[in-house]
Amino acid sequence: MTMATTSSATPVATTAAAQPVTANAIRLAQRDAHTEPRLVRGIVIGLALTFLSIFVVLPLLLVFAEAFSKGFGFYLSALSDPEALSAIWLTLVTAAISVGLNLVFGVAAAWAIAKFEFRGRTVLITLIDLPFSVSPVISGLVFVLLFGAQGYFGPWLMAHGIHILFAVPAIVLATTFVTFPFVARELIPLMQEQGQQEEEAAISLGARGWQTFLKVTLPNIKWGLLYGVLLCNARAMGEFGAVSVVSGHIRGETNTMPLLVEILYNEYQLVASFAIASLLAFLALVTLIAKTVLEGQIEEGRHVSDD
Repeated sequence: MTMATTSSATPVATTAAAQPVTANAIRLAQRDAHTEPRLVRGIVIGLALTFLSIFVVLPLLLVFAEAFSKGFGFYLSALSDPEALSAIWLTLVTAAISVGLNLVFGVAAAWAIAKFEFRGRTVLITLIDLPFSVSPVISGLVFVLLFGAQGYFGPWLMAHGIHILFAVPAIVLATTFVTFPFVARELIPLMQEQGQQEEEAAISLGARGWQTFLKVTLPNIKWGLLYGVLLCNARAMGEFGAVSVVSGHIRGETNTMPLLVEILYNEYQLVASFAIASLLAFLALVTLIAKTVLEGQIEEGRHVSDD
C-alpha cells in the first residue's frame, strides 16, 4: 500500500513541479527572442525615423508651407481659379468612373478566380497583374496607337465625329487601365481564404446566384472590398504618366490635378502649384487614415473567423 501510494504521488508531484519550469522556460525564450542590445535597437529605430522624416514627413510639411506662404487668401484664390476648379472636377469625375468600373470588374474577376476552376484562369490572373509591370507611359501610348489619328481606330472615329484621344474618354480609359488590379488583387486572396462552404450551403438551401452573392459573399468581403476601392481611388486621383500621354494638356478641359501641378510649376507659379499639390497631399493623408482603419477591420474580421 505504501509503495503504491508513493508511486502514484510521484508523477503528480513531478508534473506540478514541471509546470512552472515549463512556463518560465517559455517566458525566457520569448524574452530572448525579442530582446536585442539597446544600442542596436536605438540605431535601427533612429534610422527608420530619420528616413521617414526626410523622405515622407519633411516633403509633406514643405508642400503645405509653400502652399500657404502667401497667406490663406491667396491659397483659396489659387484653388478657386477656373482652371483649378476644372482640374479638380475632372479628377473627381475620372476617379469616380474608373473606380466604379474597377469595382464591377474586380468583384467579378475575383469571384471567378477564387470560386471556380476554368481554362484560362492563369491567363486572367496574369492580365490582372499586367498594369503593375507595364509603365503608365507605355499604357498611355497603347491608347494613342488605338485611338490616335494614325491609329487602328482613329480614322473611323474621326469620320464619325467621335473624340476619344485628347478628351475625357481617353483619360478615363487610361486611368481605368492602370488601376484595375487593385480591387481584384485585394479580393482574390480574401475569397480564397474564406472558401466556398457558405456559398454551397446557401445554394443547397435554394438561394439563387445573386442572393448568394448579396447575402453571403458580399458581407464577408465588405472590408476588403472597401480597402481595394480606397487604394484604387487614391491611385486614380494621383495618376500622371498615362493621363499625361492621352490628355493633350488642353487647359481648362483635359488637365487633371497632377497635370495642372506640373504646368503651374513649369510656369513658375509655385504657390499655385503647391496649393493644388497640397490638396492632393491632403487626400493622400485622408486615404492613409482610412486605410489604417480598414486594415484594423479586416484583421478583426480574420480573428473572428478564426475563432
